[in-house]
Amino acid sequence: MSAGRAIDLRGRRSECAVLDRLVASVRAGGSRALVVHGEPGAGKTALLDYLAGHASGCRVARAMGVQSEMELAFAAVQQLCAPMLDHLEHLPGPQCEALTTAFGISAGPPPDRFLVGLAVLGLLSDMAGTMPLVCLVDDQQWLDRASAQVLAFVARRLQAESVGLVFATREPGQELGGLPELAVDGLRDADARLLLDSVFTGPLDARVRDQIVAEARGNPLALLELPRGLTPAELAGGFGLPGAVPLPGRIEGSFQRQLEALPAETRRLVQLAAADPVGDPVLVWRAAERLGIGAAAATAAAEAGLLEFGAQVRLRHPLVRSMVYRSASLQDRQEAHRALAAVTDRQADPDRRAWHLAQAAPGPDEAVAAELERSASRARARGGAAAAAAFLERAALLTREPDRRARRLLAAAGAKRDAGALDAALRLLVAAEAGPKEALLIAEVEHLRDRSPWTSVAPTLCRRRPRQRARRRPVPTRRGQPMPC
Repeated sequence: MSAGRAIDLRGRRSECAVLDRLVASVRAGGSRALVVHGEPGAGKTALLDYLAGHASGCRVARAMGVQSEMELAFAAVQQLCAPMLDHLEHLPGPQCEALTTAFGISAGPPPDRFLVGLAVLGLLSDMAGTMPLVCLVDDQQWLDRASAQVLAFVARRLQAESVGLVFATREPGQELGGLPELAVDGLRDADARLLLDSVFTGPLDARVRDQIVAEARGNPLALLELPRGLTPAELAGGFGLPGAVPLPGRIEGSFQRQLEALPAETRRLVQLAAADPVGDPVLVWRAAERLGIGAAAATAAAEAGLLEFGAQVRLRHPLVRSMVYRSASLQDRQEAHRALAAVTDRQADPDRRAWHLAQAAPGPDEAVAAELERSASRARARGGAAAAAAFLERAALLTREPDRRARRLLAAAGAKRDAGALDAALRLLVAAEAGPKEALLIAEVEHLRDRSPWTSVAPTLCRRRPRQRARRRPVPTRRGQPMPC
């Protein structure tokens, strides 16, 4: 959103004032962190756009959490820091090595996250040395865990670097605990009515207006999207909105109607863009060409406001991406991922290519599973246990041979445990135990169980030991108290 549009935020005077004070403080040499939170569609992204548009005299860097990249370690940190990499040489050697390893620029042992955090802090401070820096992180709830931890670490250590770090999220999680917050609530009825009236060029029945305002509960996205796709007769009065559907579902229903109104080729293009979290227009168009989708397909998507081709391919809203992807048939999703895999450089981005191949696989495929194993090794080398676990679990699902499948499940369980996902790790461990009873595998399973502080375990997933042995060896909880199965 440009600065010109930013002033059109209705009913957000107090929120904008908070952001204005933050920018003024950064310009004056201070550093500030802020967590902007609210329900989907509340206007958090619009407030970040406002801040970007009003940060004159500041350099603005942005990153966005993408749900499909939550397992890729340091994906969001790399996105935020990519324009700053020419300043890496100013970092101390250990920090530079940790950051380049985390980003896959150089090889090395898994990086220490403390060093990665210090490196990012140093990089931002160095950039702010020539011009104040404002960093905006949208959809924080979808950041990969490594990025969430590093950016929260940085936010708590900002002092007088002329850096502003603003997160937008649905609910402040544990990582952001203790940071200053700005809650984004629903608009007041008067502002909601003005926003709703701005959507229509013709008259709107008063009863319809009242009903939409009541249903939207001040949610700006709902106010803008709920009326779309309704006929003039419905807008004239007498229609009902389904009150039993949660608000995000009602908004997605509006997006669904808009998608269904598009030509078939345009729908395929939007689905292809939804399957690619990178947003590289060259990549998307090359994949579209493989699917026989012409350039004219983008026109209808742009006119509907669902898809925008610029420096990046952007969908209108995260809910649009979610709805579009889920609305595609399994076959269409597989074809989209297959096309994206075919045009993704196997040297420059082997992990994303492997992930697309996995999503495209209709059944067991050893070649793809082996690619995923290699991606897991690279993820581990970057310190991404969650990413390694995701790659290994998917590799196991694509493995036909029982012994190899069990070993991959066991490796995925270990990676899940290392990432702190203990319940998921135990489920994978149980699945591995159900495989072949080869002696070495059994020993490895026992070893993993004995080293793992299982918590919150359902009784049916507890270790099946003789009762006497279970009493002698209780399972510890996080607080150190025994929890016998």
